Amino acid sequence: MNIPPVRAKFDFDAWVNLARQDPQAFEEKRKHLIEDAIQGAPAHKQQRLRCLQWKLDKIRETSRTPMIACLHINRLLWESVTGEHGLLNRLQRLQTGHRGRNTDQATAKITRLHP
Repeated sequence: MNIPPVRAKFDFDAWVNLARQDPQAFEEKRKHLIEDAIQGAPAHKQQRLRCLQWKLDKIRETSRTPMIACLHINRLLWESVTGEHGLLNRLQRLQTGHRGRNTDQATAKITRLHP
């Protein structure tokens, strides 16, 4: 029987206080917690999680305010749920019996560069 690890309760107020009192320590603790979560994921998913975290970090870095970053990240989340290749689309495909990956193949005309 596979028992999931027990996680410590998230103390929001402690994180808020740390962010206000020592932003650098907050960032270090945040990065460590994220890395622990990625390390705890199955090996075949870790690279994808690192890429996603990189994308989220870049959104945070390039946004003028934390609220704008939050809105961009929220939009990214909703696209992953309701977008063309999102969760909702995949669930609908399963419901209709399309279990495999999208079989639509892109086509292109290949032009020779040298006669």
